[in-house]
Amino acid sequence: LSSPEYSSDTQLFEALLSASQKNPAEIDAQRQRVAQLKEVLKKKSGSAPAKTLLIIADYLVAKSVWVIGGDGWAYDIGYGGLDHVLACGRKVNVLVLDTEVYSNTGGQMSKATPMGAIAKFAAAGKPMFKKDLAMLAVTYGNIYVARIAMGANPMQAIRAFSEAEQYAGPALIISYTHCIAHGINMTKGMDEQKKAVQSGHWVLFRYNPDLLAEGKNPLQLDSKAPSLPLEEYIYGENRYRALRDSDPQRAQRYLALAQEEVKRRFKWYEHMSQLDYRNV
Repeated sequence: LSSPEYSSDTQLFEALLSASQKNPAEIDAQRQRVAQLKEVLKKKSGSAPAKTLLIIADYLVAKSVWVIGGDGWAYDIGYGGLDHVLACGRKVNVLVLDTEVYSNTGGQMSKATPMGAIAKFAAAGKPMFKKDLAMLAVTYGNIYVARIAMGANPMQAIRAFSEAEQYAGPALIISYTHCIAHGINMTKGMDEQKKAVQSGHWVLFRYNPDLLAEGKNPLQLDSKAPSLPLEEYIYGENRYRALRDSDPQRAQRYLALAQEEVKRRFKWYEHMSQLDYRNV
């Protein structure tokens, strides 16, 4: 891109302060304005205010700032704080690395732990379904929400980050994150992510409130209908296999319940993604 030309320093200053920076092209244009500003300030190096402004000029370019945490924090002990931040309506970006267990503190069960998975405090397998943090955030209506899995659909993940950056309000991205606590060959983690999505355990979607203004459905379902039996995904991981080996009947009961819940949740997302917003 060619640098924008201004007939006076005043026009340059006004452009710097009023510039929109909602997408990469606009941010790049602002960087070029800042470069021009620095040249102007260098010519005024004898001025103390000019020296100060030269030091902080780069802050005129929009910065990408993210809050990053795990599922134990986001779903569980820190959920109240996360909910408060998202509900403030400010431009806050949050990335949750969902390992479905308290990874950093020894592998305790969290509200993100799926039914039937063994963890500390769930030695006989977790008896409840995984909390749907993404849908809880969607209910606010003004939060950008996405669920991603790099190993299953990297382009969808990139699109989600780009949309979250451009959205003027709060944004929440929840990323499937394979973990040593799952009991897998970590070199095959991306393959495990694909299975999680193919089985319907992890549904990919993006909820963009900006689409409402265009009369479009804000929820875009990026997953296809489940094509892999849930057991082919979960029994590739020791956190599920251990229960099957120690208590086959309990494991079978949890598997049946979890498979039905996978179907139900996918149908719910599918229904939500097909609603007509043109006359709303």
